[in-house]
Amino acid sequence: QVQLVESGGGLVQPGGSLRVSCTASGSIFSTYVMGWYRQAPGKQRELVARIMNGGTRTYTDSVKGRFTISRDNSKNTVYLQMNNLKPEDTAVYYCNLVARLDDTNTPSEYWGQGTQVTVSS
Repeated sequence: QVQLVESGGGLVQPGGSLRVSCTASGSIFSTYVMGWYRQAPGKQRELVARIMNGGTRTYTDSVKGRFTISRDNSKNTVYLQMNNLKPEDTAVYYCNLVARLDDTNTPSEYWGQGTQVTVSS
């Protein structure tokens, strides 16, 4: 079974930085994509950033130039470095994984429980 564990959320002042991490554990045969989504109060969940198995990165426009997604394949971990944080970045951030568990398994989607990021004075 696959488990995603997020960490690194918290309270920061505007202009500050945070790095959230997500570590995937379990019998993962192949990872297709790892990404971060967020859901702010009263809003729909949105894609923040994702990184494909080949390394291609995608960001939503509102975080371009401020956020950086990266991964450590040896640790099955994906990171989201968040710089110059703004109050509108306040949300629950969710880790997302698309992976196969073996060479015959159909790729499936997995989610972490989320970590709260609050940007406020």
